[in-house]
Amino acid sequence: MNKTDHQRVINELQTVIDETQHTLDRFEATGMDEQMLEDYEVLLVILDDAVAQQREHTMAMLDKS
Repeated sequence: MNKTDHQRVINELQTVIDETQHTLDRFEATGMDEQMLEDYEVLLVILDDAVAQQREHTMAMLDKS
């Protein structure tokens, strides 16, 4: 992958991060984080995975500098 490809993936992952965080915020605001704990935990895994992938692409892009 070149720097442009990495940046595109980073941007797409940021969208996933933002949308997942927004959903988590809604879960917490309505108490669904306690009522639907398994779903809430899945959202946390998605967020963690997206952040980790974004970091990997950022590091790879910086290595190409």
